[in-house]
Amino acid sequence: MKFGIDRLLEEPALRKPLAGRRVALLAHPASVTRDLVHSLDALAALDDVQLTAAFGPQHGLRGDKQDNMIESPDFRDPAHGIPVFSLYGKVRRPTAAMMDRFDVLLVDLQDVGGRVYTFATTLRYVLEAAAERGKTVWVLDRPNPAGRPVEGLKLRPGWESFVGAGPLPMRHGLTLGEIARWFVKTLSLGVECEVVTMDGWEPSRAPGYGWPLGERVWVNPSPNAANLSMARCYSGTVMLEGTTLSEGRGTTRPLEMFGAPDLDARALLTKMEALARNNNWLGGCRLRECWFEPTFNKHAGRLCAGIQIHVDDPSYNHEGFQPWRLIALALKSLRLLKPDYDLWRDFPYEYERDRLAIDVINGSELLRKWVDDPAATPADLDALATADEAAWLAERESVLLYR
Repeated sequence: MKFGIDRLLEEPALRKPLAGRRVALLAHPASVTRDLVHSLDALAALDDVQLTAAFGPQHGLRGDKQDNMIESPDFRDPAHGIPVFSLYGKVRRPTAAMMDRFDVLLVDLQDVGGRVYTFATTLRYVLEAAAERGKTVWVLDRPNPAGRPVEGLKLRPGWESFVGAGPLPMRHGLTLGEIARWFVKTLSLGVECEVVTMDGWEPSRAPGYGWPLGERVWVNPSPNAANLSMARCYSGTVMLEGTTLSEGRGTTRPLEMFGAPDLDARALLTKMEALARNNNWLGGCRLRECWFEPTFNKHAGRLCAGIQIHVDDPSYNHEGFQPWRLIALALKSLRLLKPDYDLWRDFPYEYERDRLAIDVINGSELLRKWVDDPAATPADLDALATADEAAWLAERESVLLYR
C-alpha cells in the first residue's frame, strides 16, 4: 500500500498545484517514506517543491521530548537551512510570523487513533490559522493503527483542551485526513484543505486491522508509542495518566500495562472479572499479572504490581477489544476494593491547571463520577457511552475516505 507521502513523491501530477508556491511541512520522526527516508529530506530532494519551513508537534520534529509539558525549541535545520518552528513550546498555535513563511502546509503525521493524542489538536490549530490567513493545507494521509472501531464518551461542550480538540469519542476510528475533513465541516472553516489519500488501506484486514503489518515499518510517532499494541491499548490506558497508577512509562512497554507499589493485582483482576460477568468489557485480549519497576515517571525505582494487556497473539479480537471500558473497569474495581485509595492525580496536565487531569482526558467529569459513585454500575456507564458511540458512527459517515 501507499501512504500519502509516497503518492506525493511518486506522482508528479499530484505536485503540480505546488509549483511556484512556498511549502512547509508539519512532521515528526514517524514521517517517513516506504524506504524510511524522512519526509523532510524526501521533499527537499524534489526539484519542483520549494521548502521554506518546517513545524514539529508535541515531542518535536525529532521526537526527542518525553510527555506532559516538556517543550521543544525552535531551531534551524542544519541540512536544509530552513527554520523549524515548534508547536509545542512557546506557542501551540502557529503565529502570524510562522504562517507568513509558506503558502501551502503539508501535514504528514502518524496518529494512533485516540482523541487525547495531541496531533489532532495541532491539526485543528493549523487549519484555523490557515483559514484566518488564506493559506492552504494538505494532509498526507496515514493509517489509523487502531482501525475503525469506535469507543468511549464524546467530549462535552466546554471541555475542549489540548488533548480534546472537539466532541470526538475517545476512540474515533478516523485517519488524520478524515479528521481534517471533520474539522473543516463542523467548524465551518473557510480553508482550502486537500487530503492526499492512501492507496490500498484496508482497516478491516487481519492481522493489522488498521496497520499494514509486514508491509510497513513501525516508527515511534512519540517516545512512548513503541508498537502497534500500544496504539490498540491507548484509548484506554491514556486515562491512567490522570491517576496515581503507573501507565508503564519508564518501562519497555508503556501504555500497555498499569500498576503501583501498593496494588494487589490479583485481587484487582478478580474484581474486574466479577464486574465483567454480565458484559464483554474484558473481551478481545488477554490480561496477565505482572511486576515492573519504572526507571522514570510515576513510582520510578519502585517495584510495582500490575496488569499487562496483551493484544498481539491469536486471541486478539479487533472488534471485541474495548480498551476504554477495560481501564474504566479497572478504576471502578480499585475504587470498590479500596474506597479511600488516592486514585486521582492532581497536577498541571497539558496546560490545564484548574481541572483534574482525569476529567480533561475524558472530556467531562462523567467517568470520574461514575468511578467514585459506589452505586453506579457498568450498565450505567455503558448506557452513556453506547449512545455517544452510535451518534458518532452516524456523524462520521460524511467524512470517511476509505470504505
